[in-house]
Amino acid sequence: MNPLEMLWERIVAGFSQAAVPVVPVTELLVVVAAATVLSVPKATWRYFGLLATVVHELGHAFAALSSGQRLGGIQLRLNHSGTTVSFSRGRFPAIWSGFWGYPVPAMVGASLVWAGFNGWGPAAMSLGVLILLAALLFIRNAAGVLIMAAAILLACSLILFVPPELNSHLVIVLGLALLVAAVRDLGKLIHVHFRRREQLATSDAYLLYRATSIPSGVWIVLFSSVVGAAWFFAWQPISAVFAAVIP
Repeated sequence: MNPLEMLWERIVAGFSQAAVPVVPVTELLVVVAAATVLSVPKATWRYFGLLATVVHELGHAFAALSSGQRLGGIQLRLNHSGTTVSFSRGRFPAIWSGFWGYPVPAMVGASLVWAGFNGWGPAAMSLGVLILLAALLFIRNAAGVLIMAAAILLACSLILFVPPELNSHLVIVLGLALLVAAVRDLGKLIHVHFRRREQLATSDAYLLYRATSIPSGVWIVLFSSVVGAAWFFAWQPISAVFAAVIP
């Protein structure tokens, strides 16, 4: 069996529930530390932040498609910025797709944490590869192709070379890292509005203000509310691990 056939077999096999992983407190602390290392220090954020940007732009893209818009393409840049172009005949679809950028890494992160704790880690990994492969068709710049290809290669390597029983543990790390990344990106957004107002044109909150006349601060609060809800959802299985050892 050649590597591509093996990869496809692993992807298909991943769409089933694996054994629910046992995550002791010690491992959970290591997982939290690993997620923090991926998404906080500048040295690692330089790379992991690109994945957060991919998820952010895919949020815009899926929202556009879900509201009947035509997706023109996605650009990803090495400075962690991106642009998703969609075409709409109505005002609401454009607002809808404009909103679902900043909250989506947190939502995906919370979903991955849930999947990891409930034995659906391999399924999440398989679904992720298929989504990235489909998204590659919409990338419209060289840097974007490079970033997406690297993400696909990493995900495929994990599926091929990491035992399925360990995938759930890795998915929890990835999910927590995306949750931290969502908070970091929100902080960056707020910083733009208070300290770097010359960059307002890059802010989704400002673009939504221009489209609706609703103040940017309201949109930032809404972004933060969704991110907070995602954190609350992800905290449930994590808190259960701690509760099991605390009398």
